[in-house]
Amino acid sequence: MTKDYELAVFIGRMQIPHVGHISVVRKALEIADHALIIIGSANTPRSHRNPFTVIERVKMLESSFTAEELARIRFAAVEDVAYNDTAWIESIQRVVAETATKLNLVNPDITLIGHSKDASSYYLKLFPQWASTNVENVTGLSSTPMRQAYFSNIGHLWLADCDGHNVGDNAAQKLVTSGVKEFLEKFIKTEGYKYIVNEYEHITEYYRQWINSPYPPTFVTADALVEISGHILLVKRRAAPGKGLLALPGGFVNNNELIRDAVFRELREETGIKVPEAVLRGSVVNKDVFDDPNRSSRGRTITHCYHVKLANDVKLPRVKGGDDAETASWYPIHKIRRDQMFEDHYDIIQYFLGKAKTK
Repeated sequence: MTKDYELAVFIGRMQIPHVGHISVVRKALEIADHALIIIGSANTPRSHRNPFTVIERVKMLESSFTAEELARIRFAAVEDVAYNDTAWIESIQRVVAETATKLNLVNPDITLIGHSKDASSYYLKLFPQWASTNVENVTGLSSTPMRQAYFSNIGHLWLADCDGHNVGDNAAQKLVTSGVKEFLEKFIKTEGYKYIVNEYEHITEYYRQWINSPYPPTFVTADALVEISGHILLVKRRAAPGKGLLALPGGFVNNNELIRDAVFRELREETGIKVPEAVLRGSVVNKDVFDDPNRSSRGRTITHCYHVKLANDVKLPRVKGGDDAETASWYPIHKIRRDQMFEDHYDIIQYFLGKAKTK
């Protein structure tokens, strides 16, 4: 039977893969010869929002389909690119083209398939060269409350009830496939699970401080990107959230200070950099605001980052970790990796370095 399309493309983070995701893929196989699942948020460190690696998510998804279905499914992964939609679109276009080539498809009929649930689904309108297939959500399923239950003190109970959860006004139904449930039962015994639970408990306590606020609070932070001789100054975080991850030196802006002053105060407190403050302030080459709504697990957090570019030298300024930083060190630019970085700091670095290249 001839299908409407040769390739159906489904993009999603799928943290946790649930039966709604599986139904979208099966719909893709109904209308197309092949389905391409593009897994987002690749190469990010474990967090409550992105707890599973690409390999782990592929494993869960593969366990949910028959051998016949898997023969028509391809998997790919892309990194999130905050503050640069064009780069993200290019990565999607590239993996779709590569998949079509591997399948020996020439100028294939392609559809982008998915559920337009909220503002996070805006990407469905970024590819006008392809057809668009919108599918209904399966009884209101969402991975977010599933993660909240799984990584909480009722994780074991939630897993035990996965085969018969009440969803909305519908009768009890499965939330995940048996293969996904089996994976989650094993993962709950790992150090990775314990790390995320600790992060989640910290964030829960953090939110509890603002529970009586009449409005959701918005926080303002300040960060410094200090560059010299092909190196970036980074700190290793001492505590949750993001304990052990690398970050730009920075922190919250005090009520009685200017943002610019907060940048250099935090830089001093966390790195003790041995450069006169007048030189640091005089070496600012760029600054910008970073406000992705999902950039921080602590809630709506808007940061102002200053790019400080010091004159190249054969000797890097002395630094030493302090305050919230366990260590402070200079890192060669080519060794800075997304999976080691806190929040969106990797994207902020790439944003400023890209700006420098275009000047």
